[in-house]
Amino acid sequence: MKSEFEIAITQLAADRNLEPRVILEAIEMALVSAYKRNYGSSQNVSVTLDPRTGQAQVYVKKLVTDNVEDDSNEITLDAARQVDHGAKLGDYVDIEVKPRNFGRIAAQTAKQVITQRIREAERDSVYAEYAEREGELLNGTIRNVDARSNNVVVSLGKAEAILPRSEQIPREHYRFGQRIRVYIVSVERSVRGPQIMVSRTHPELLKRLLELEVPEIYAGTVEVKAIAREPGFRSKVAVAALQPGVDPVGSCVGMRGVRIQNIVNELVGEKIDVVEWSKDERVFIANALSPARVVDVYLNNADKSAQVVVPDRALSLAIGKEGQNARLAARLTGWRIDIKSETEAEQESERLAQEREEAEARSRERQEARVAAAALLAEAEALLGDADDAVASESALAEPAELQEPAPVNAEPLETPNVPTPEELAREVAEATSLVEEKPEAVAEQAAAEAADAEQVEAEAVSEAEPEEIPSGDQASADQESGAEEALEEPADGAADDFAADIDLSGLSEADEDEQESDRSRERSKSRRDRRLEFDEQLGRVVSRKQHKRRGRDSWGDDWD
Repeated sequence: MKSEFEIAITQLAADRNLEPRVILEAIEMALVSAYKRNYGSSQNVSVTLDPRTGQAQVYVKKLVTDNVEDDSNEITLDAARQVDHGAKLGDYVDIEVKPRNFGRIAAQTAKQVITQRIREAERDSVYAEYAEREGELLNGTIRNVDARSNNVVVSLGKAEAILPRSEQIPREHYRFGQRIRVYIVSVERSVRGPQIMVSRTHPELLKRLLELEVPEIYAGTVEVKAIAREPGFRSKVAVAALQPGVDPVGSCVGMRGVRIQNIVNELVGEKIDVVEWSKDERVFIANALSPARVVDVYLNNADKSAQVVVPDRALSLAIGKEGQNARLAARLTGWRIDIKSETEAEQESERLAQEREEAEARSRERQEARVAAAALLAEAEALLGDADDAVASESALAEPAELQEPAPVNAEPLETPNVPTPEELAREVAEATSLVEEKPEAVAEQAAAEAADAEQVEAEAVSEAEPEEIPSGDQASADQESGAEEALEEPADGAADDFAADIDLSGLSEADEDEQESDRSRERSKSRRDRRLEFDEQLGRVVSRKQHKRRGRDSWGDDWD
């Protein structure tokens, strides 16, 4: 037969949902606190409580020493051996004491300690229980709705949970005492006890409801592969059968949709689409877009995107209201989905084909341009080779003449003609082309002026090239002697050059003389032409001196007027 103390401990433990051992430990701690409150807190005290009778024994731990300075914490060796025969110096011995008359303060302290310890034990028990049930579906009753934060307090029986505003289903109204099903999101410790957060919008809530309503899912015959949810509006669930011959979609929907309708009612009219999962991504994407019919699916594994073609009439159905159906299908499959109608797909294919043809045409043009450039390069290299050969042949012809008839010591070296290189010729042609493109009229005028100057220079050159009358007899000799004397008496700047040229020409053949004479004529013509040309700042180009002077007179007359 249980004693009154034991019955009281058992009843208290049952009411608090605690173990009797926890209550006994709380009482022992309360007695220790009461003893220290009454007799001093410096002593090392322990209490042993009999669970049947409730009788408590208080022990004080003392140090065995020869010289006792503090009677409350030290004891002599002889006194210690009366309690424990094996005691030695430096050991601790438990000495039983019998306190009397704790008093009101000590009793109040014991009561507070017992109450606090039991409350802490309750919190630990609640935390341990609901921490293990994290991720489960529980039934609760609404206790309070905060008007300021709109948070809902839900009673789960032994504890209370918080349903935040962000975890509530839109358009759902909560009333005091209303029973709802919630999904436990997290359980955390706090000063006021465990904080339990629940949700009504979590995708796992829909999965737990399916497990409750569909026995095949609970038994493992049908598996829920993925869930995409927009709480309060629409959800999509992908299911697969783990056994052959089982219809996963039909099992979830039930006869006439009874099973799925219960879940819809629990979620305040939220529409639920159950689709069949498939290993083939194309088939899975097509199923995810139900109830719309899909014509074809094109996958791009590089960026994990899919282009879906649907009939023209089913385009709005496939996209859904504000893109809801397409958005849920993308979240369910994990692919970025682009939906197009058949007409748009055909136009897109035609555009891509045209772009492909244009790209191929541009590629062919670039290839032809490369071939033409290579041909031009080869031709230029051939021309450069011919020019090098011509220069080499000219130098080879010039070397024997120099060896056979060396030039006089006092004669000046022959001037080699200034032959432009191919690069200079190309540069001049490019400059002329750009000038023609920029100012065709100015170039035409300049060309006409230069042509007129060239004709005049050629006429002068022809007149100079005509043979003079050769004086006869004594007159010629006299002229030569007088010319020689004048050259010796008054040497001009150009006389020495002409004399040297005459000396140089004396040792050359007639062909060489003709060639040098033609070179000198060209140089004189060029110098005359250069002297007749000037740069006009107003026109921004080179013009003849006559035209420049005439233009200056005209401008001077205009300024004077």
